[in-house]
Amino acid sequence: MAAADVRFKLNTGAEIPALGLGTWQSGPGEVANAVYHAIQAGYRHIDGAFCYGNENEVGQGIKKAIDAGIVKREDLFVTTKLWCSYHDRVEEGLETSLKNLGLEYVDLYLMHWPLAMNSKGNHNVFPKLADGSRDIVHSHSHVTTWKDMEKLSKAKAKAVGVSNYSVQYLEELLPQATIVPAANQIENHPSLPQQEIVDFCKQKGIHVTAYSPLGSTGSPLFTAAPIVEVANKRGVTPATVLLSWHIARGSSVLAKSVTPARIEANRKDLIHLDADDLATIKKYSDDLTANKKLQRFVFPPFGKNFGFPDKL
Repeated sequence: MAAADVRFKLNTGAEIPALGLGTWQSGPGEVANAVYHAIQAGYRHIDGAFCYGNENEVGQGIKKAIDAGIVKREDLFVTTKLWCSYHDRVEEGLETSLKNLGLEYVDLYLMHWPLAMNSKGNHNVFPKLADGSRDIVHSHSHVTTWKDMEKLSKAKAKAVGVSNYSVQYLEELLPQATIVPAANQIENHPSLPQQEIVDFCKQKGIHVTAYSPLGSTGSPLFTAAPIVEVANKRGVTPATVLLSWHIARGSSVLAKSVTPARIEANRKDLIHLDADDLATIKKYSDDLTANKKLQRFVFPPFGKNFGFPDKL
């Protein structure tokens, strides 16, 4: 099977395509075309979120592809996320996203961060206090939010999961959960392998999806000697190595782009990395871990410790 066609089974029995299109930070007027082109190019996994502010365009791209006869709705795996200012109104959060997307259901609904912000604050998405800090409701537990996620209609959210969860937060959640999260979406790449979280999730039957798999714009990963070594050996780009690494680990991965040629390349150039490739990348990650040089690129200014080892 081609690397691009790999699927992983969730604990619900549903299958999630290994490669997904990420839509974070994709600009207005670009997202609908990117989603449509991705589906046209063979993507069947589309990832979005309420707080990205572009769910309506994601829905437009999906509708265009369905209307064109490229896919049926059931051919797609669509993920969106409950934002922090909706932790005390989970069902409303889902309904809002479904309306934005123009869909009757999503395949996966994730708690975006295990933290609640004031739903009655001065902004619907990013409420702030007078000093400019995030308006966080410290008394609201992420476990309470999860219990409300568990009550959501399975006809509207086929599966529920979490995002940005450390082992510490999963250990707080699982003993009180009736439903084990289907997935945990985390920032993941060789300079932030988060092996302890990946291993813990695998042990508990929680699928891992990687976001920001290339690091960030100008990421040192593109020029890191071990990544370049594997890329040269296999005759592909460092970006291809970085995306393929997740599939070899058993994780799905989100490739973000609005450029048609890049969207296509991210899919068609995926490869199956061999044991030697993985060993080379593992040594690089292990060295960064040992020398405390891990790099996290996405960490919103919540002013809260989420229990990630690289932030302790």
